[in-house]
Amino acid sequence: MGGVTESIQRARATTASYSITMRIHAGTDPAVIGALAVKVAESGGITTALDIVDSHPDRLVIDLTCSASNAEHSTEVVDAVETLEGVRVHKVSDRVFLMHLGGKISVESKVNLRNRQDLAMAYTPGVGRVSQALFEHPEDVPKLTIKGNSVAVVTDGSAVLGLGNIGPMAALPVMEGKAALFKRFADIDAWPICIDTTDVDEIVRTVELIAPGFGGINLEDIAAPRCFEIEAKLRERLSIPVFHDDQHGTAIVVLAALKNALRCIDKKLPDARIVVSGGGAAGSAIVQLLLAAGAIDVTVSDRPGLLNKADESLTPAWRELAEKTNPRGLTGTLRDGLQGADVFIGVSAPRILAPEWIDEMADQRIVFALANPDPEVDIYEATQRATVVASGRSDYPNQINNVLAFPGVFRGLLDARATDVTTEMLIKAADAIASVVTDEQLNPNYIIPSVFQPDMSKTVAKAIVDCVPKAPAKSIPMTGAN
Repeated sequence: MGGVTESIQRARATTASYSITMRIHAGTDPAVIGALAVKVAESGGITTALDIVDSHPDRLVIDLTCSASNAEHSTEVVDAVETLEGVRVHKVSDRVFLMHLGGKISVESKVNLRNRQDLAMAYTPGVGRVSQALFEHPEDVPKLTIKGNSVAVVTDGSAVLGLGNIGPMAALPVMEGKAALFKRFADIDAWPICIDTTDVDEIVRTVELIAPGFGGINLEDIAAPRCFEIEAKLRERLSIPVFHDDQHGTAIVVLAALKNALRCIDKKLPDARIVVSGGGAAGSAIVQLLLAAGAIDVTVSDRPGLLNKADESLTPAWRELAEKTNPRGLTGTLRDGLQGADVFIGVSAPRILAPEWIDEMADQRIVFALANPDPEVDIYEATQRATVVASGRSDYPNQINNVLAFPGVFRGLLDARATDVTTEMLIKAADAIASVVTDEQLNPNYIIPSVFQPDMSKTVAKAIVDCVPKAPAKSIPMTGAN
């Protein structure tokens, strides 16, 4: 067997998103197990499981599972293992792809169909009575059908994660994942609706046509500025709530995290100087919600630099942002805007914030570097310079994750039979998330709760329900009953 080196490379920041299992054929030397684990560590990976799945007098069959930081790193780990004498990597399985085989969601019946009697009630002729009742009392459709617990996850595939415009079919795994999160965290039945067009009117009309079967519409991964127009038109035309998670879900969680981060530095939202990098869908929604929640000094940076209403070259979307922000009339670059600022919020692009710029902010500073998968600044470097740091990554504290918001938001919207989404709801949802972190728990490394926090969705849902005027209760019609 190859020798074990004296020093082992410090493991990189790895993630289950790049988790692989190697099927290895090796000799029976007792040292092989330790040598495999050391070789993974030397290459910067982390071994999470090592199992002997078969044994022969002259050969062991071993499954070695480990995590890496990215696809290239995964290959490096495999190559490193293969350098061991007497070891052959027979097959490599990517655990993420294995999870996706056949898709991640399915449809299950809530009722048993065991005999003719069950069939007669669930389907014809019994179902006809229910349909007739709903024809006469359409307000009861949410009570007697899946509409009361269903959400359409709608995309055109034009802005998928950090991948860009990859189209509706390639976007389907992401929409399936969203549906799985709805079910896991709020027991909502969500359906991926991937539309093969980027035309605003066609998307709007398509969603209008399918809306009768759903209690809410979740717009997802639609590029700006189309997403703004699509959401506005659908909210105007539909009598069910329309929620663009990339905008409003992100804004809710950012506001919640920022409120708690400001508690750590003993500063109120109206007193904080905030710089937002990125004036797209997420950035615009964050800015609007911050202002609605009481922020005053907010400046936005994008490709033209600091957005200033005096700049006549701005696009309509940027001009709208500039009119609402930058009360100091700042001009120049992102670095210029950060001078003395309390807060940096990035929803833009990787590596646009030099670590040393953080030193030029206020004495106690907050950095939210939320670009995915690669943040605006190296998170480790940021933690050495800022008082509070948050990111979109799961391998560091304070992950800003939309799943903290959207399941509970829709649970509340569906339970309250809401017809729209209001700014008050978004602020109350943020307050609810922030409140989960108690004074005893709060510290710079814990400003936002885990997505697995018990009753998180119920807490957010209650905040939404409390915003909706209560309608008089009605009994379900029993048409044809004796």
